[in-house]
Amino acid sequence: MAQDRAAKREFNPISLSFLDVMSCGFGAVVLIFLILDHSSTVQNDANNPDLAAEINLLNEEINEGQENLVRVRNTISEVDFQMVEAQGLARSIQEEIDTFLEELAQLENTTLAKKESVEKLKSDIQTLEEELERLRAAQDSFSGNFIRPYVGDGNRQYLTGLILGGSRILVLVDTSASMLDNTIVNIIRRRNMSVETRIASDKWVGVRKVVDWLTTQLPPPSQYQIYTFNEQVQPLIPGTNGNWLEVADEAQLSDAVSRINQIIPENGTNLENVFQAVAAMNPLPDNIYLITDGLPTLGSREGGLFSRRPDGNQNTVSGREREELFRSAVGRLPPGIPVNIVLAPLEGDPMAASLYWKLAVSTGGSFLSPSSDWP
Repeated sequence: MAQDRAAKREFNPISLSFLDVMSCGFGAVVLIFLILDHSSTVQNDANNPDLAAEINLLNEEINEGQENLVRVRNTISEVDFQMVEAQGLARSIQEEIDTFLEELAQLENTTLAKKESVEKLKSDIQTLEEELERLRAAQDSFSGNFIRPYVGDGNRQYLTGLILGGSRILVLVDTSASMLDNTIVNIIRRRNMSVETRIASDKWVGVRKVVDWLTTQLPPPSQYQIYTFNEQVQPLIPGTNGNWLEVADEAQLSDAVSRINQIIPENGTNLENVFQAVAAMNPLPDNIYLITDGLPTLGSREGGLFSRRPDGNQNTVSGREREELFRSAVGRLPPGIPVNIVLAPLEGDPMAASLYWKLAVSTGGSFLSPSSDWP
């Protein structure tokens, strides 16, 4: 037994396997690698100046390349923005070009019309120049201070205080039925008479003479207009509403005076419409001559000879209501224009003289209540 055990303890190299040999060899290699000093290699690499410089240079190139890349990206963004702006500007310019082309086409189409308009303007200018020469010739041939002569009864002279001056003179003539007579009874009687009788009424004949006299006092360089009024307002010469006429045109002025001889007084008196017509004139008059015989009987409502009250309780307006109508009408009058009053007498209207006198004084005009034989 002892011998068998001793035999087993003996070493036999041939009994080692191939894997055992390989494991021993690999272990020896690993041990040698661990034993060797590697710090010298790393230190040598770190202490090599050429290699370090090359590394630094590469790092700088990398950093510079990154910076250049950022600049390129920024440049690309700016170029894109400029391209967008350029495209918008190009569209705007193209639109302007299209607009100019359209305007040019329109101008070419209207050239003929403009030429015709210019020719018409030249013709109008020539006509106006001829008219101006005619008026100047009429003015040069006129002797004295008045365009038209007025021949009255005898050689009487009246101190009237009426001074006809200004560049634009407006004459307002009351043609209501009350201009037929001085009393209400005779007014009602005469308005039912024949046309010839009404035109020949003494009071109306006197009013026409006043208009005739006023037209002889108009200064030649000025302009004038004559409105007649009752319920409505009308120019004495048809078709001249709102227009100023030349005093130097003697034929037209004489025609205006002849036309008033054909007017028949009728209906009520609406002073509010008159002053509204004055306010509508452009330019405004600088002197007004109002020929009337009393306070208005009509306002903005319809009515007859003596307007109905607003409540319809009576057929005539009272004195107080007529005063209210007068004040309402004066409120329509443009400020700053002198109003000269020629007031014919009328029965039953005691406040007319006072109110018209106040109107003349407040506007810087004059007031006249003439005798029956004036002018």
